[in-house]
Parts: sequence; structure tokens; C-alpha cells
Amino acid sequence: MWQDFGEYILNESGEKKVRIVEVAVGKFDRISQMLEEKDNITLIKTDILPDNDSVIKDDITNPNMELYRDADIIYSIRPPSELQPHLVELKRKTNAMLIIKPLTGEELNTPRVNMQLKNYKKASFYVLR
Repeated sequence: MWQDFGEYILNESGEKKVRIVEVAVGKFDRISQMLEEKDNITLIKTDILPDNDSVIKDDITNPNMELYRDADIIYSIRPPSELQPHLVELKRKTNAMLIIKPLTGEELNTPRVNMQLKNYKKASFYVLR
């Protein structure tokens, strides 16, 4: 499933230069490793409590907009429901594509926004263009 999720993001990126931001990185890095292998992708990883030097400290409830400016794709894997409205707000301010991969069976907390459920191979997630 994770391979399929990463493949979807890679397909959306295409061959052009893209800026992708992963929000609330945590310790799971399988997708970011896939993206970092591509020369056309600039990947920014953020978390309120960075686990290592490759992750930038940022509070999504009061984001440093410089980190997200010019983003083409913003994604988050299993973000807590209380952060999901803040992800939608980031999408609104940047006009980036937003991808949220919630916990299996979790309802999204994105009031007033109808994110599209996307099933790509074995991966299920939500997209807002």
C-alpha cells in the first residue's frame, strides 16, 4: 500500500520541477525516501517535534508560510484530526494540491470542504485540488 501511495505522488509530480511539503512527518519516512530519490522534487519535511536534522520545526496551527510558499503538493500521513482543518487552510493559502492519508477507517475533520476519496491500487487517501 505504501508503495502505491508514493507512486501516486510521483505520478502527480511528473518530470517537471516540483516543490512538495510533508506535514507532521513523525518517524515514518518510507514515502519521503521515495520522493527524495527524484532529482525534479524539492522535498520539505515539517513537524512540531522534529526527529532529525532533515525535518524543519513548524507548528501547522501557526505555520511559517515561507516553508509552504510555492508548494505544488502538500501531504500528510495519518495527521491527527485536530490538524486536518489547518492542512486545508494551508492548501487554501498556497493553492497546492493537498493529500491526506488518514488512519484506516478514520473520518476526516475537514468541515466545509469535500475532499475526494482516491483509491489508487491498494492505497486509499483523500485529495483536494
